[in-house]
Amino acid sequence: MAEKILVVEDEPAIVTMLKYNLEKEGYEVLVAEDGEKAVAVAEEECPALILLDWMLPKMTGIEVCRHIRHKSQYTNIPIIMLTARGEEADRVRGLQLGADDYITKPFSLPELNARIKAVLRRAGPVDDKGTLDFEDIHMDFTAHKVWRGDREVSLGPTEFRLLRYLMSKPKQVFSREELLRSVWGASIHVELRTVDVHIRRLRKALNEGGEADLLRTVRAAGYSLDTEPGDSDDEDDDF
Repeated sequence: MAEKILVVEDEPAIVTMLKYNLEKEGYEVLVAEDGEKAVAVAEEECPALILLDWMLPKMTGIEVCRHIRHKSQYTNIPIIMLTARGEEADRVRGLQLGADDYITKPFSLPELNARIKAVLRRAGPVDDKGTLDFEDIHMDFTAHKVWRGDREVSLGPTEFRLLRYLMSKPKQVFSREELLRSVWGASIHVELRTVDVHIRRLRKALNEGGEADLLRTVRAAGYSLDTEPGDSDDEDDDF
């Protein structure tokens, strides 16, 4: 069965181009022309991925992204933001609010196809079965769930894989470059700043119950899962 991709875009020419290209790649394409319809279609169809424009009628792309990420049953749907906004602050904001990737208009179709495949690959089921544990964090690959003590932690697909990689070798410090290669993939160009944003999202999800912070930031080195305190989260961008 073809994977469903929801295209949320209000410009007919772009919708036509994306629909033709994605169907040619073998996907089933759903379309929503405004934010309210996007939320309704996402909740009804539960697509494999959402291509989400920033500027939309009725609800902005940011509002749609926030709404979907606040619904636990849709947390695992990856979101790629499509927008003409190219400033770094806008890219970071989109990632902070739950987008998994960000591509600015105009974009090339080969790049878009590569980004889609990479995000779907990261969001797909983990190959091996079993569990990982570190302190009070428990990760179940088969159920694709994470718990902090008795509390279930809601993670997006990128944060899940990021945590899995960190938990595979606790107390080892990984550079941002290594995390990009291992979690995002060596063939995909993603800015180093993206790692910082997803680390912050992961840290917030893990600690929202008031638990001790086990994500360690090591200045000039990278990140690790450790019981030893690291540098302040505010200093993530400095190394």
